[in-house]
Amino acid sequence: MTMFKKTSCYCFLFFSLSLFMAESVNAQTTMEERNSPIKLQLFDLSDVQLLDSPFKKAMELDGKYLLKLEADRLLAPYLEEAGLEAKAERYGGWESESELGDDNPLSGHTLGHYLSALSMIYASTGNSEFSNRLVYIVSELARAQEANETDYVGGVPDGEEILNQVRSGNIEAKPFSLNGGWVPWYNLHKLFAGLRDAYRYAGSEQALEVLIKLSDWTVDWASDLSDEQLQKVLKTEHGGMKEVMADLYAMTDNHDYLKLAQRFTHHSIMDPLAHQKDQLEGLHANTQIPKIIGAVRQYEVAGDENLRELSQFFWQTVVHNRTYANGGNSDHEHFGPKGGINAKRLSRSTTETCNTYNMLKLTRHLTQWEADPSYADYYERALYNHILASQDPKTGMFAYYMSMEPGFYKTFSKPYDSFWCCVGTGMENHTKYGRYIYMHHKNDELYVNLFIPSELEWKEQGMSLRQETDFPKAGESMFTIQMDQPHKFTIQLRRPYWAGDGFSISVNGEEVAVHHGPSSYIAITRTWQDGDTMSVNLPMEIHTEPLGENQNKIAFLQGPILLAGVVGKDVPIPGQYATKQYHFFDLPSVDVPALNPQSDNAQQWVHQKGPLEFELQHVGDANGIIMRPFYQVNHDYYTVYWDVENHKNQ
Repeated sequence: MTMFKKTSCYCFLFFSLSLFMAESVNAQTTMEERNSPIKLQLFDLSDVQLLDSPFKKAMELDGKYLLKLEADRLLAPYLEEAGLEAKAERYGGWESESELGDDNPLSGHTLGHYLSALSMIYASTGNSEFSNRLVYIVSELARAQEANETDYVGGVPDGEEILNQVRSGNIEAKPFSLNGGWVPWYNLHKLFAGLRDAYRYAGSEQALEVLIKLSDWTVDWASDLSDEQLQKVLKTEHGGMKEVMADLYAMTDNHDYLKLAQRFTHHSIMDPLAHQKDQLEGLHANTQIPKIIGAVRQYEVAGDENLRELSQFFWQTVVHNRTYANGGNSDHEHFGPKGGINAKRLSRSTTETCNTYNMLKLTRHLTQWEADPSYADYYERALYNHILASQDPKTGMFAYYMSMEPGFYKTFSKPYDSFWCCVGTGMENHTKYGRYIYMHHKNDELYVNLFIPSELEWKEQGMSLRQETDFPKAGESMFTIQMDQPHKFTIQLRRPYWAGDGFSISVNGEEVAVHHGPSSYIAITRTWQDGDTMSVNLPMEIHTEPLGENQNKIAFLQGPILLAGVVGKDVPIPGQYATKQYHFFDLPSVDVPALNPQSDNAQQWVHQKGPLEFELQHVGDANGIIMRPFYQVNHDYYTVYWDVENHKNQ
């Protein structure tokens, strides 16, 4: 392969950097010393191994695609921008073409995502093929940076020239272009994040060196701009620059990075949110979500209660007012009015996958602040019904949008000629499924958030936990504990919002008293011993969910799993729906546990034929429609929301 050049320099680099750290670098250690608001800690990706499930298959398929891609083709724009000769032709799609014109592509953005994906899948699997690929890419980026002399490195066409124009005070900022360049800071952020992740998850010191040099260049660049000028620059989409600067501050304790993170605050967006004002209507959705993640990181590393409240308010208004049944948001990439999800917003361009990638990242942070089960309820919903559903299980390719238009289908990328933004985030999505399944509070509480087959190694406790489940085919999960010696701690087991009557927990065959209703954590405190078992019964009833406030448009779910009706090109016409809807996205003031899915009469319209296979019966003139989990419907025309305007009692 062209990426492996057997030079003496490369061999030395490979030897030194392939000695990657077995554990991922945890920037939160430093933050804890600063009285961080983080209460629940994530486990390292290497601590959680996926067992056989759709998630493990998705990760394996993603890994095969990552290794099919040629590093030199992704590196081409970086070498060319540094005045070096590219070793291979760059890829097509957004790497070569642009909505702003063929001479101004988004070239280079994919490599940043690719670095992040390689880093996380290496941490998740320990497969050296991924680390070898990462080592080579980082070494080539270092070579390009050295050749450029100014410590700038990037794949943005004429990127340094454009940004130098800006720093001189010549600023022409539009939502998606800055001085004629297609979102240069959005593009560069992917490189920043990829280098960060190469250090964080794979221990690459050279990646950190490149990142620091590039960040110092950025600090110097921003120092030439007044606050007013920088606000003008921030009108253009700039990705998660605020977040990555806060991350780098946490890694290095260099206050220059914190100051720059603070300056990357887009006040026209953040100030209304700080005052609990929802002014998101009409805004490009995925431009805004990374800004909130940046506020979250600034709060975590430096503290500011206003940022905490701002972030929580944003999450609530997006999830409760602008989220579809699959957990995604936006139509044609933009937020609609508050509570404005309606039939007019059921198009082929609903629920952009990048949005949910970022909403899950935001949700992980909020969960770490507070073990609110509603966060995990949302995370589960979006993980199954959007992220898992966005990968073609035949090819491993990625969906940009998850269409909610009745009777349409999913459109997937091509391996070498797409490279949309959602291809980049898609590469990452399927490498980190182990991240949210478990969390811990200090060394005395273990949180079980998701029911995904997996094995956890909790080193501090000298124990491992094996979760075996066929969920969602079967509504039960079994946990087996192995321990070096008996130890007392608490397992906080999540009771989902959809788990009503019949939910139960047993330890070593003896039933445990459950004192909390749906959407809660059940605390089980005991001295755990080697060989202890815990089982949980998770009843999953069919229930319905209306489209926003429209009771005449409904979706069907079994537990958290969204069901899609497999239809032809002709869409079924209006029909019956359940008389009582269970609305997951009710506002926080609603008593969620009182809304029991079992009271929903949806079962009379949906007949279960087998595991994960259902039949929609007598919904208007639609009868005998096969329904399957949305994540399994990938090459058929489908309908998610059913028109029941002509409902008649039967």
